[in-house]
Amino acid sequence: MSEKVIVIAGATGDLGGRVAGELLQKGAHVRALVRVGGSSPRLESLRVQGAEIVSVNFANPESLASAVRDAGVVVSTLAGLRDVIVTTQSALLDAAVRAGVPRFIPSDFAIDFTKLPPGSNRNLNLREEFRERLEKAPIRATSILNGAFMDMLTGTAPFILFKFRRILCWGDPDQLMDWTTISDTAKYTAQAALDPDTPRFLRIAGEELSARRLQNLMTELTGTPYGLLRPGGLAIFKVLIQMTKTFTPDKGEIYPPWQGMQYMHNMYSGQPKFLSLDNARYPMKWTQARDVLSDFLKTTPRPSCGGERI
Repeated sequence: MSEKVIVIAGATGDLGGRVAGELLQKGAHVRALVRVGGSSPRLESLRVQGAEIVSVNFANPESLASAVRDAGVVVSTLAGLRDVIVTTQSALLDAAVRAGVPRFIPSDFAIDFTKLPPGSNRNLNLREEFRERLEKAPIRATSILNGAFMDMLTGTAPFILFKFRRILCWGDPDQLMDWTTISDTAKYTAQAALDPDTPRFLRIAGEELSARRLQNLMTELTGTPYGLLRPGGLAIFKVLIQMTKTFTPDKGEIYPPWQGMQYMHNMYSGQPKFLSLDNARYPMKWTQARDVLSDFLKTTPRPSCGGERI
């Protein structure tokens, strides 16, 4: 077994691919697990960089245990619903235990879901379900919680309504929320994977932002006043989420509209807010929202609002 051998499940995804790339730059032996027959341009790029690509049948315990044997840590960056977050990750966990791998980093990259009530966020409740299994396993685990991905502020999540020059706010406009870029999360995870003495949880945030801070930042960056759009409080928002969930057909999507709404509700509630940060554990230069939004505004045509250029 070598602490330098890092097994990654989910390396074909954005976060997993970046974690693998960071580890390769640090001289680690990266073993990327892919489903039998799986292929992607990102996978080929990792192969060129020196990663070991291993095809596995995640439903075959012996095959999976063989694939993770001799590793110092197994890192999961898998994304999906119950069949992935609970079933596949459980198979990966069992394989790591069976092969004698000392450490496991689950795909927990999110806000602090351990503080959320059941039913408040489908995807994060699945992570909590897997956490209960992980706590009982004879292996040292480290969950890395990074808040929300700051990259989503450019439009994936409707916190900033660029066209209307508004910040969408439910509840308290001064409620702080934790944000970290995907790139910074990957860099931190790579260092944690190489660190044999990580604690059970590591909580990081590139920046703590509230609706009001976003309002001030966007006003400064664009030179145009941004306002707050407050449709209602969290109770009204919860009703709206339930209505959306009721009338939106469940097509087995990982991120249906109501799922994003649940995440936003959680963040504005303040329940998953980190009380302390582990940013200083590793040498990092953290990306700020100013950098993300400034770059986005430079490369994106400014939308029009009521015929006026903004």
